Amino acid sequence: MVVREMPGGKYMSVDEAIALVRGRPPVRGAEPVAVTEALGRVLAEDVVADAPVPAYESSAMDGYALRFADIGVDRRLRVDGRVAAGHPLATGLARGTAARIFTGAALPHGADTVAMQEFCRLDGDSVIVPPDLVRGVNRRDAGEDIAAGSTVLAAGTRLRAQDIGIATAVGRASLRVRRRLRVGVLVTGDELRPPGAPLPPGCIYDSNRHTVGAALRGLGAEVSDYGIVPDNREAIRDALSVAAAANSLVVSTGGMSEGEEDHVRAVVQEIGSLDFWKLPIKPGRPVAVGSVGEAAFLGLPGNPVSAMITFWVLGRPHVLHLMGATDITPTRFPVVALFDYQHRPGRREFLRGRLRVGSGGRLGAETFGSTGSGMLSSLNWSDGLIELSEDAGAVASGDIVSYLPYHGLE
Repeated sequence: MVVREMPGGKYMSVDEAIALVRGRPPVRGAEPVAVTEALGRVLAEDVVADAPVPAYESSAMDGYALRFADIGVDRRLRVDGRVAAGHPLATGLARGTAARIFTGAALPHGADTVAMQEFCRLDGDSVIVPPDLVRGVNRRDAGEDIAAGSTVLAAGTRLRAQDIGIATAVGRASLRVRRRLRVGVLVTGDELRPPGAPLPPGCIYDSNRHTVGAALRGLGAEVSDYGIVPDNREAIRDALSVAAAANSLVVSTGGMSEGEEDHVRAVVQEIGSLDFWKLPIKPGRPVAVGSVGEAAFLGLPGNPVSAMITFWVLGRPHVLHLMGATDITPTRFPVVALFDYQHRPGRREFLRGRLRVGSGGRLGAETFGSTGSGMLSSLNWSDGLIELSEDAGAVASGDIVSYLPYHGLE
């Protein structure tokens, strides 16, 4: 089925397209991996703390552990014992004494306060604590960070470095994660040549296969490259069929428009199905989602900027959802427009932007000089996308616009 238009003659919106993508079931299968190999993978189950963190009362500072009630008028306590991290005091703290203690060391039994060494004065075998010392300061309670039985990471989390850290803090040496999404990538076009090959007149080097492939690998997918496919229906049919048989998702670029040499859409309809084709988005209107065999299909435009922007806007949430990730929405934040632009309502537009501090110290975004979808250099110049919604009109310098940093699309 091809859903080209919604009731009233309007194309399906970008948000409706992403909602449709969410309706496809994630790829099944999970496997245990060492935490050292888990970065970027998607958790298949919750991570629950079996014990509290920290597991014992400890010192937050280098100083002297003491029982606050033992402080007399002279604020003098005899130093009896030394406690380092990993070497707890075998006996409890005797009455009227203090123990030299270091950050992270377990508080001796009976101690309830730590006096910072900077504010203490040694006098022989005694320490004199400051007069403004407060009961209970500079100590960490057991479970202060993580309570036993609490969920520290939820299934569906795409693991970051800090997530690996908290998993290991609760004792996990391995994690159960979703299997990597297998993605087949191909490009179509008689004019394309692989980088490094001779470049005949009228031909260009293929960049889409490499930029899209790199973006997929950055999301944690296992990518297979099916190369450059000529603008020939039979060749495209064979390439799509082979890729679909070996992967859970097939991504192609090019051949998605209505020209006589654009065959991808027709072939997908012949051997599979399209859920939709064309979105009110600029750049990148001829983008499609569907199926080929048992594999999901994502058809991106051939222009380099269009291919990457539609991948980030539609392909990224598609891939993350298939991987089992729960958070597939990219980071957006408001910035001041440092430009004027005539935007036509009715379509969502993405301008290549770069952040800089404007007048008054406010964070703003400037735009690349050209909005052409063939300007691959604009993606290198910029550090994010300026998003103009479907109902937005002309943008004037000083207006507030939505910004999507590239680092939030990785």
